[in-house]
Amino acid sequence: MWPSQHSWNWNSMDVGPHRDLVGEFARAIRNKTYMNFGLYHSLYEWFHPLYLADKANNFQTQDFVREKTLPELYEIVNRYKPDIIWSDGDWEASDSYWNSTQFLAWLYNDSPVKTTVVTNDRWGSGDICKHGGYFTCSDRYNPGVLQNHKWENTISLDRKSRGYRRDIELSDVVSIKELIAKIAETVSCGGNLLVNIGPTLDGNIPPIFEERLRQMGAWLKVNAEGIYGTQYTSLTIKTTTAVYAIIPVSDIKNTSRLHLGSPVVRDTTQAFAYLLGYDQQVPYSAPSPDGGVYIDVTSIPNSYLTDPPFNWAWVIRMLGLDNV
Repeated sequence: MWPSQHSWNWNSMDVGPHRDLVGEFARAIRNKTYMNFGLYHSLYEWFHPLYLADKANNFQTQDFVREKTLPELYEIVNRYKPDIIWSDGDWEASDSYWNSTQFLAWLYNDSPVKTTVVTNDRWGSGDICKHGGYFTCSDRYNPGVLQNHKWENTISLDRKSRGYRRDIELSDVVSIKELIAKIAETVSCGGNLLVNIGPTLDGNIPPIFEERLRQMGAWLKVNAEGIYGTQYTSLTIKTTTAVYAIIPVSDIKNTSRLHLGSPVVRDTTQAFAYLLGYDQQVPYSAPSPDGGVYIDVTSIPNSYLTDPPFNWAWVIRMLGLDNV
C-alpha cells in the first residue's frame, strides 16, 4: 500500500493505482479528522519465497525477517509515524525469529513516535494475551469481566469474513442493535472495540457497512458521554460522580418500570436519573427487597422507543448513587 523498497516489486506505487495509499490515508486522517492514525502490518506473507525457505528450515534462518519484515516496519514508522501498530501474522514462529524485541525496543526508546505509539500483542507465537501494549487475545475476544490490562475486542461487521465477499447476505451482517451491545459489553470491562469492514477492490465501503457505521455514529453522537472518557464504573463530572447504564430498548418496551440491580441508593431525594438526549429528569426509586433501583419510563415519549438512534439502546445517567 506504499512505495516500499522491500515489497518484492509489489506495491501500490509500482502496480495498480500508482499511488502512495498509506500516505494519502495518513494525511486525510490528520488533516480532516480528530482521529488517531494507525496501521495494520502482517509480519509474514503466505507465499513469499524467503518466508517459505525460512519455514522449510524450521525458522533457523531469518532471511525473510532481515530482508522484508523488519525493514518494512522501520520504514513505515519513520515515514508515516503511526500512533498505532496493529501487528498480525505472528503465530507460526516465535518472537525471536521475528526479532520483535529488537524492533519494539527501538520503537519505544528511539523511534520518532516513542512517546505516543501503542502496539498490540501479536509479535510471536505464545505472546498473544501475555505481552503487548494492549491485549487482543483472540478474534472477538470478550472476557466478560474487568481486566487488569488494557485489551481490545476485534469484531467484523461480516460474521463470516474480514474481507469483501460478493455473496454476502443481510443475515451475515451484524445488526446495529448487536453492534451497540458489543460496545456496551466491551467498555463495561475496560476494553476497546475494533470494528472491521471489508472494502471492495477499488477501496469503496459497501452500502450495508456504510449504513452500520453511520448508525453507530448517530448513536454515539447522542450517547458519547456514556462511552468516551468513562471508566468501567464511573465518570467524574466536576464534583459529582455519574454512572451510566446502557440498556437495549427491547428490555424497555412493554414495561413501565425498568429495574437495574446494581445501583445502590439510600436517599432518593438526592438521587437523579437522566436519559441522554432527553432534556428532563427521569424519576426513579429504590425498591425493596429487590435491591437496585426502579426507573419510571412512563413519562418518556413513545418516539424514544421507536425513532433512531434511541430505539436501539438507551443510556441512563444516574447521579447520587452510594456505590461509586
